[in-house]
Amino acid sequence: MSLTIYPAIDMRGGKCVRLLQGDYDKETVYGDSPFDMAAQFANDGAEWIHMVDLDGAKDGRRVNDRFVIEAAKKLPNVNIQIGGGIRTEADIVHYLENEVDRVIIGSIAVNNPKFAIEMIKKYGEKIAIGIDAKNGFVATHGWLETSEVKATELGKRFAEAGAETFIFTDIATDGMLSGPNIAAVCDMAEVTGKNVIASGGVSSLDDLKELAEAQIISGAIIGKALYEKRFTLKEALKEGSSK
Repeated sequence: MSLTIYPAIDMRGGKCVRLLQGDYDKETVYGDSPFDMAAQFANDGAEWIHMVDLDGAKDGRRVNDRFVIEAAKKLPNVNIQIGGGIRTEADIVHYLENEVDRVIIGSIAVNNPKFAIEMIKKYGEKIAIGIDAKNGFVATHGWLETSEVKATELGKRFAEAGAETFIFTDIATDGMLSGPNIAAVCDMAEVTGKNVIASGGVSSLDDLKELAEAQIISGAIIGKALYEKRFTLKEALKEGSSK
């Protein structure tokens, strides 16, 4: 299985930022224009771009959606997936009708599984389930709260309902450049039997090599390592496609 590379654009206040372990008080700004960043990633050969509305995740509503839609409409050769602040079917429709390729539902999937299952059945592969875990349990609301739901149990439930794509984040590794929790990602892939995208911790091309060699992980989201110039997107894409 080749490893699809998803360069990440996290948006807060209309800027490209990264948070350390999801802490809104530990923010680094990497760019003033989410669209310009997306265009750069597209020019470098990205097939997918992962965008996150951090304000939306915290506030429970769409905040930075105009930047997502701009990228979706003006960059036809790249696929866009968006997470953060998606709480209603209207939010999902808003993005899909504006040419966004995949919508990620996270907190609402934990708090209202019935709704999530309805959306999976209605929109199929256009829906991805975002599962963010802290010590094996699901975290919600921009990682500000931790539930009593085990991440793998939630994944299994939605896989059985028809979800095809999962984005799994281990909060302990996010933004730390300490390497991804490959064992936890593999557990999620084994339990669900679906496409699982690893998010958090990628710091080197060797990390990507390990993820690819696991053979059951479908993709990797890369943020801080690209912005800190640990390697280039072109190098990452080459590593992902070489397996």
